[in-house]
Amino acid sequence: MNAGELEELITTLVAKGVTVLLLVLGPGGELVGVTPGGTGTTAPPGISEQVTEPGGAPARDAAGDRAEDPAPSGDEVTHDEEPGGAGDRPGRATGSGTDNAVSGAEGSTAAERHGWGEPVRVDDFDDLSGWNIYDGPGHAGNGRRTPDAVSVADGILTITGDSEGNTAGMAWTDGSQRYGRWEGRVRAPASDPSYNALLLLWPTAENFPVGGEIDFMEMMDPSRQTTNIFVHYGPDNSQIDGSVEIDGTEWRNWAVEWTPDRITAYVDGEQWFETTDPTVQPPGPMHLCIQLDWFPKGGSVRESRMEVDWVRQYTLD
Repeated sequence: MNAGELEELITTLVAKGVTVLLLVLGPGGELVGVTPGGTGTTAPPGISEQVTEPGGAPARDAAGDRAEDPAPSGDEVTHDEEPGGAGDRPGRATGSGTDNAVSGAEGSTAAERHGWGEPVRVDDFDDLSGWNIYDGPGHAGNGRRTPDAVSVADGILTITGDSEGNTAGMAWTDGSQRYGRWEGRVRAPASDPSYNALLLLWPTAENFPVGGEIDFMEMMDPSRQTTNIFVHYGPDNSQIDGSVEIDGTEWRNWAVEWTPDRITAYVDGEQWFETTDPTVQPPGPMHLCIQLDWFPKGGSVRESRMEVDWVRQYTLD
């Protein structure tokens, strides 16, 4: 039957009061639409009209979204959430031993993103006033911590570790407080495997391990692509830990929030670790420390360094 004969048949049937439905098929044989052939204008229940773009794709609606686009199925379903909200997603860890990846914006800070208010202490490193710079044996008695390994230029603090294990560390002891928030902007070029770059909270009572320790940024990976957190607690120096995958050779804003209920770590404003275990809570005031620690691995050691642009301290109020 040709198109003319089909049209004549439809006209005859309609004249006799018969309702005719015209099924329209797409290029792939799929049902594209149903067109009433009589006086009615509504498709039968369960069949909806759908217009196609070239290639058979559903047309966009006025808002630019796909019309009648089915939701992804299985693991592809996604859920939007507000920054800092609950839920499992890349870049969030709870408890210990979890590897994560985050994509935080380089310029974001936890203070701005989570509304921490004005800092109570700030250092933009015009000089080293206010810091207690270590002068003595290095970590676990290895190498030496010396003021000679610390320098400030153009508002950047640099700690350098040499091939002999001469390096440095420094403490912000005047800012001791129990609970609070600390944040620092750090970058560390790829290094020798023997050097760890750290931001940490240390007990002001100098009663480690009972007084605890929160290493909220410890770069152990020499490529500086993975960063760890270690929360030390108890008389036997027990620990919980986590890690995050992010490029630490770029400027990043590392932060910790310590409350009576939890310890939370952030990078570029995005949470990547949290523990609510009450047994790991430090028992007293703590202060911020910056350290480049030497863990000798043997063999030749190449010079390594870490750089700090600024640090800030906040109360919980």
